[in-house]
Amino acid sequence: MVTFMHFKHLTLRVKNLEQSIRFYETITELTVSRRFEAGPAELAFLTHGDGETQIELIHIPEGQTFEGKGMFLCFATDRLDEMHRLAQKRELNPSPIQDPGDGTRYFYVYDPDGVSVQLRSFPK
Repeated sequence: MVTFMHFKHLTLRVKNLEQSIRFYETITELTVSRRFEAGPAELAFLTHGDGETQIELIHIPEGQTFEGKGMFLCFATDRLDEMHRLAQKRELNPSPIQDPGDGTRYFYVYDPDGVSVQLRSFPK
């Protein structure tokens, strides 16, 4: 039997856990599945329910945070225009919707710590 590795979760160190939770719940529609303290750290795992897509947000007072330069996270959505309007309404300053000519469309928005988050629609 062959087993394959799969991506389990991404961890982001954040400055403000509450603000980051609100952002990711809004823009990715993930929800908090677990939240707890571990020593000086507070952690929150966000998922879409079946555990396949997970983001771990970790706040450590006095700890360093990721500044978001040089990478972006991409989330697939079939409601791109609706999510773009929501990002505008919440004053998240989304980029204009881009159409690269390959059947996809996307826009970017920055999380509270400067991580670039892309929402992208893919052809069916």
